[in-house]
Amino acid sequence: MPDVTVVVIVYNDADRLSRAVLSVLHQSLRNLEVIIADDCSTDSTPAVARSLQDADPRVRYLRLDSNSGGCSAPRNAGMTAGRAPYVMFLDSDDELPKHACKSMLLVAERTGVDFVTGEVTRIFEETRATGLWYPALFDEVRIVEGVREAPEYFHDHLATNKLYRADFIAGNNLRFPEGIHYEDQLFTAMAYTMARSFAVVPWPVYTWRLSADPANLSISSSRHKLRNVADRIAVARRIDEFLVQSGNADLRPFKDEKFLRHDLRLYLGDLPFRDREWTERFAELVTPYLDELTTEAMGSVGREQRICHYLLRSGRLDEAKEAARSLGSPRIAPRRVSRESGRTYWGRHTPEHDSDGSRELDISEWHLDEQPFSSAPLRHEVHALTPAGRMLRLQLRTYDPARLISDPDQVTAQLWLGAGGAPLKVPFQYLLGGGGPDVYSACIELDLRRVPLSAKGFKGRRHPVVVLERLGMKRTDVVLAPPDLLPLRAHLTLHGTLAGQDVRVACEGKGAGRLEFTWSRSGALAHAETLVPKVRPLRRKVRQVQRKFTGAHAKALAYRELLKLPVDNALVVFEALEGRGYTDSPRYIYEELVRRGLPLRAVWSYSGDPAAFPKGLNLVRRGSWEYVLALARARYWVDSHGFPSVYPKRPGTRYLQTWHGQAVKHMGFDLAALRFGSPERQQKHRDMISRWDVLISPSEEFERTFVRANEFTGRLLTCGLPRNDVLVRCDEPEQLERARAARAGLQIPDGRKVLLYAPTFRDGNSSGGSIRVDLAELVEKTAHEWIIVVRPHYYDRFTVPRELGHAVRDGRAFPDINDLLLASDALLTDYSSVMFDYANLRRPILLFTDDYDEYSTRARGTYYNLPDIAPGPMLTTTGELVEAMRDLDQVRMKWADAYAAFNARFNARENGRASETVVDMFFGGGTG
Repeated sequence: MPDVTVVVIVYNDADRLSRAVLSVLHQSLRNLEVIIADDCSTDSTPAVARSLQDADPRVRYLRLDSNSGGCSAPRNAGMTAGRAPYVMFLDSDDELPKHACKSMLLVAERTGVDFVTGEVTRIFEETRATGLWYPALFDEVRIVEGVREAPEYFHDHLATNKLYRADFIAGNNLRFPEGIHYEDQLFTAMAYTMARSFAVVPWPVYTWRLSADPANLSISSSRHKLRNVADRIAVARRIDEFLVQSGNADLRPFKDEKFLRHDLRLYLGDLPFRDREWTERFAELVTPYLDELTTEAMGSVGREQRICHYLLRSGRLDEAKEAARSLGSPRIAPRRVSRESGRTYWGRHTPEHDSDGSRELDISEWHLDEQPFSSAPLRHEVHALTPAGRMLRLQLRTYDPARLISDPDQVTAQLWLGAGGAPLKVPFQYLLGGGGPDVYSACIELDLRRVPLSAKGFKGRRHPVVVLERLGMKRTDVVLAPPDLLPLRAHLTLHGTLAGQDVRVACEGKGAGRLEFTWSRSGALAHAETLVPKVRPLRRKVRQVQRKFTGAHAKALAYRELLKLPVDNALVVFEALEGRGYTDSPRYIYEELVRRGLPLRAVWSYSGDPAAFPKGLNLVRRGSWEYVLALARARYWVDSHGFPSVYPKRPGTRYLQTWHGQAVKHMGFDLAALRFGSPERQQKHRDMISRWDVLISPSEEFERTFVRANEFTGRLLTCGLPRNDVLVRCDEPEQLERARAARAGLQIPDGRKVLLYAPTFRDGNSSGGSIRVDLAELVEKTAHEWIIVVRPHYYDRFTVPRELGHAVRDGRAFPDINDLLLASDALLTDYSSVMFDYANLRRPILLFTDDYDEYSTRARGTYYNLPDIAPGPMLTTTGELVEAMRDLDQVRMKWADAYAAFNARFNARENGRASETVVDMFFGGGTG
């Protein structure tokens, strides 16, 4: 008896069937069976399936008598034939990760749940990019006692990422509906509703391949077919019927919300690129069903989508297509707005003649007139694109309902276009007019011959951007193209060669519909490309050789040879945040060296945008050959995280580790993953630490936690952190000016206070889950007095919601968080070490710790019982936070003693002169 049955469905997919079946046969769980359910294929699929069956007794082949035209019939046949107590489903164009069956089976057997669901990795075959399926649903292992406990799992409507108990399926007579597409959705909605409990696992259990070949588009990718739309709506109605008939009508709002946010949202994203006839038919199909959806669900989606709903229902189809281009893109503005009686409406609107529109088109909540220059919505559209001799003439219209360009003379404007290297920057001047109020036009002459190209040319797609600058503030925005733009083609000859470039200019055809330049090689370069298929195996070998001699391993080997060169006694390599910026303690140590004029030569590593570093610095890209050479020859290394472990430190080099803060979370060997890790992993960590000659120790607590946990036995510099010097001396003119400049860059209105919200990241979650405060509620109750500056961890994703831009700022534009610390009036954090730094300012610290129990125990773990050391109140709701912000004077008084004790314990060594101390003690006056 096998443990698991995997039903692999197939129709005319002989080329990919073997890959799918072998991904099952190669599972770490060996005791399984594969049932190939063939929907009466007419190609060589039967021969492939029989050969797989002959090669492995675990494979059985079933062939339906006639083609059903969908996935349901073969899946049902496979379920009926299965012998195992658990069953999974796999499509012939997809794969299972190696441990999918075993890992889910272990969870199912341990918990006794009706089914286990797991993460899906999506592979976009055209670009080889990957993505995860609703990662917020799969962020931890959990047992859910019925879907009412977590109705958001209606969004997880795939049947293929689950391991089901066969008796659960049989006992509830669960079958896939035949004769209709999107059968997964009804099957999984029924499974979720009927399940007494289900388990969630955060690891990938299914690999979903999305083909770019029009001949191989899956059903879910065939959204251009109106039958596809009709089937989705039909399945949604069948789910509605099931929920009502089974006595679960209370779940309708959650299922309806899923329909709006997922199913309908997909079609709305495509809407700008559909013709008039398709759009009319789409509206006929969709709008009646919108009238059937619950009020709760309709109100749960964002304003942008509700505007699309209203325009479709009102027959304003061209405007619906226009509105759809800004879905998910809060910085794309509407072309026009109407302002009436203190309210702002999307598009042309007369309130007295359209009461429904007054409700649905009201965008007053976007606060357009209060949005900052850096994030307010703009809309750049190509109005016309024509060849002009050797030039390309681009007529640009910019729609500016937020009135950012009300004085064009104060705005510097450029169009940037690149082709694999530095961009060509074309300045242009705006003229008022060309389409109504708050509309500006520009004529841009673009000479493609001036776009920087390498000797081997460029192949790929690039999208120009408009870069605007005003009063020292800069923003970058996409350029939209008309969906019906006729493609233009140009040919460029590379100077002094027979090689050339062909350029195609058109609308991107997806997303917002950006203007797209597609570059391809021609002439000698194109001829070389035609040889590639003939020599593909050789090309792969060449690439392997190139990686061997230019990759990280080769550089590590070369580094060891470079160590034979003499040490450069004047060379210092600085690195902060693994090259992410000119920041942290390395910055302030460097500036102290410069202030003293010591005879040292500094090199800074960068891993992101070099423009984020001050001009004049000697920069090397992290991981480059120049970086390797600098590390090999430098007398001094200074960084805040850790130079790559593949580069051992030579005896003649001295390594100063500043570290990037004091420890709240468990570190080093106090982490279970390292403490119980393999001997090889443990030794690698020890080797990393053993390179450090000197470590800055800002407190005795740091020595008790971080130093001990990492088994560091070298020299400690018992002084403050150099990065905190400016915080201790925050009242000096230089720091006051720095705070003023930061507030100006953030466009903080006069009279408003600044709350800096700087949460730490959650291990394994980069989806923005660390932002736990309800920002909408916070803004609603405090925007008259406060601006919220959000500075998430650099591992996290975050976008300021459109409706909150008037009161929320994204603080990530500042490489050095000290700018934000100095500019703020209070700090809101959770378990981030930023609290130790901020306490040097003697300003209020608020802690939002709604997940404290989980974080301190089940997650990473902490060194302290936070209530015992907290310098401010621990808050668990946004309402509590609002109350604390309204009476910070009371917070100061109540927490004064705890704050003082906190500083005495963690900041006693901070005196504002740590940079001087470090230079004196480590560099010895610069003589080494």
